[in-house]
Amino acid sequence: MKAEIIAVGTEILLGDIVNTDAQVISLGLDELGIDVYYQTVVGDNPGRLREVLDIAKKRSDLIITTGGLGPTLDDLTRETIAEAFGKKLVLHQPTLRRITAFFDQIGREMTQNNVKQAMLPADCKVLENNWGTAPGCAFEADGVHVMMLPGPPRECTPVFRTAGMEYLSKLAGGVIVSHVVHIFGMGESQMEDRLHDLMEKSVNPTLAPYAKDGECLVRVTAKADTAAQAEQLLAPAVQQVCDMLGDVVYGIDIGSLERAMAEVMTEKGLTLSVAESCTGGLLSKRITDVPGASKFYKGGACTYCNEIKMKVLGVKKETLDKYTAVSTQTAGEMARGIAQAYGTDIGIGITGYAGPDGGEDGTPAGTVHIGIFYNGETQVRTIHSPRGRENARRDAANHALDLILRAAKK
Repeated sequence: MKAEIIAVGTEILLGDIVNTDAQVISLGLDELGIDVYYQTVVGDNPGRLREVLDIAKKRSDLIITTGGLGPTLDDLTRETIAEAFGKKLVLHQPTLRRITAFFDQIGREMTQNNVKQAMLPADCKVLENNWGTAPGCAFEADGVHVMMLPGPPRECTPVFRTAGMEYLSKLAGGVIVSHVVHIFGMGESQMEDRLHDLMEKSVNPTLAPYAKDGECLVRVTAKADTAAQAEQLLAPAVQQVCDMLGDVVYGIDIGSLERAMAEVMTEKGLTLSVAESCTGGLLSKRITDVPGASKFYKGGACTYCNEIKMKVLGVKKETLDKYTAVSTQTAGEMARGIAQAYGTDIGIGITGYAGPDGGEDGTPAGTVHIGIFYNGETQVRTIHSPRGRENARRDAANHALDLILRAAKK
């Protein structure tokens, strides 16, 4: 199937909001094996929306729209699509009852314009919205499948991921299952080069590599009549990818470095503390984003100035005078100092020049030293991330998480 996503909303055209709905839908369609050929954004104008729909009807098998399903005058997606496909709008009583109950629950009077949200194309499949008042819907007409979804991401995402994908999975035929191999410590081009021959000959399962937030992923996808059959196809393919990439693979379907790290730390019963300088608490934030982090994470210190590095972490004045605050020596002493101060199995120390300026000694911006103290030994990794302050801080946190994960696995 060839799919097209049409986002309706003048606020998207003006740049007031980012079209995250399209990303969510594209990723979901990819899981189902449905190819997205086009994405379009059109304002809240029925004439221009009709023009876009007329073009989409000629080139796409599936049209998914977001936005324009609300109660206001400019919410005209439902009406315009019904007209374009010759569908009559009828009152859907279960939806009206649900909307009425919602207003009763919050103690507000329901105005008459809310009734239009219950006007849906005749014989459509209603996609229930438990996160808002406007439901989604889907139907087939003129040889094209059409799906309308609410615009707010907090509604669009769950409606699509539940009712929407269930509806589309029946159109795709069979069952499609994917697993994601997470990689850190290897660039996208090197990863693609190593997997190139395997990717070329793989038909089912297929391999799709991509980069995301300083790391790489390989999505391995199989299609079969049942989920069990798809898993049988996936198991050897996923293992082959892992064998070819080696120890840069840190997990399967794990979600993030911090989640992988938290899983191993909890399993091993280890404790952790961190001392941050240039990352300014970013590492601590990412660690505590993981539910259950309190089982292993004892705390952190943001030691930006030398005085605090000495008082809180016990970094030697001679070390700072001789090697400066941004050095492998300081990073190592920070890691050891925080572990001893907090009584943890593992300690992390991060110091560097996030940018835009480097050091007075000529050390370039983006140079960061990450120290780890574990089992009485200190190790320091130095990275160079010259692509701006945000990237330098993110990369430093990634490398710190990788060091913790590797130490915990030993």
